[in-house]
Amino acid sequence: MKVGLYSISCSGTWFKDRPALTVEEFIDTAKKFGYDGVEIDLKRPHGSPLDLDEKRCAEIRAYAEKQGLEICGCAANNNFASIVPEHIENELLMVREQIRVTKQLGAKVLRVFACWRGIVKRDGVATYEIPSQYHTYYGALDYELRLSIVNCLKEAAKWAEEAGVVLALQNHHPIIDEYTDMLDIVKWVDSPWVKCCLDAPCCGWTTEHQSDAYITKAVRDVGDLQMITHANAEFIEHPDGKIEMISFDPHLQPVLTNYPAFIRALKEVGYEGYINYEFCHMPFQGGKVRGYNDYIEDQIRIAQKYFRGLIENA
Repeated sequence: MKVGLYSISCSGTWFKDRPALTVEEFIDTAKKFGYDGVEIDLKRPHGSPLDLDEKRCAEIRAYAEKQGLEICGCAANNNFASIVPEHIENELLMVREQIRVTKQLGAKVLRVFACWRGIVKRDGVATYEIPSQYHTYYGALDYELRLSIVNCLKEAAKWAEEAGVVLALQNHHPIIDEYTDMLDIVKWVDSPWVKCCLDAPCCGWTTEHQSDAYITKAVRDVGDLQMITHANAEFIEHPDGKIEMISFDPHLQPVLTNYPAFIRALKEVGYEGYINYEFCHMPFQGGKVRGYNDYIEDQIRIAQKYFRGLIENA
């Protein structure tokens, strides 16, 4: 199993104390802190198909290779849960272009959502709160939304096959509330080009859903459908070198993600892919919003050590 870094951590989404890192600066950061590979977010400022033609993709690919890093995957930010035809056509067009970019970057996996609601920035830092309050499905019934997701993935699977890129559906809310929802959708799509991205945090921050038994069952149920996975967490590194995971918000995350059980289970089922660290939430600690220079960069450093240690000792 390898440890990667997802570019959302360096995109300026969650900090305003410095400009967003360029793709090259992001790759340099991953190399600096000992990561094996990188996952590129296919939206601005890093990987939007609006900005990445074949020449630019080749430049990024060559730069990563020069730094000794694999582009292990790319990430879409799509929303297939709509009954508005224009919305669906726009989303499908973007995913088709993201498949192109993924291929041209030399990655084999594009992580997709069922229903990504997006972000809104407040005072220069992103928040999930606004989209979650105002999101609407235009009166659609639940089964209509699930059908829309399945039909879109079936169409996208054809483009993925042509490009040799696997779409990995993430077990991320909304619509997908349990990992079994993700498995159902993948089953209904019924394509070898649509598989899974089971993430432990997305199983839910409850005692039950982070128990050894639940996490282990989830990993075993997904089995060889697992293509890529992510880790989102915060840490403290003590003077003796011991690393302690902490909650990024006790109200939202009352129970810590059970990464030890997750990684043990992944090793048991023979998973040899990437676990990609992402700093993907507002860095609110000590009563203030922290920045990249005074907090996030160091979290990126510590995370690599933490997950490397779990993999080696699981």
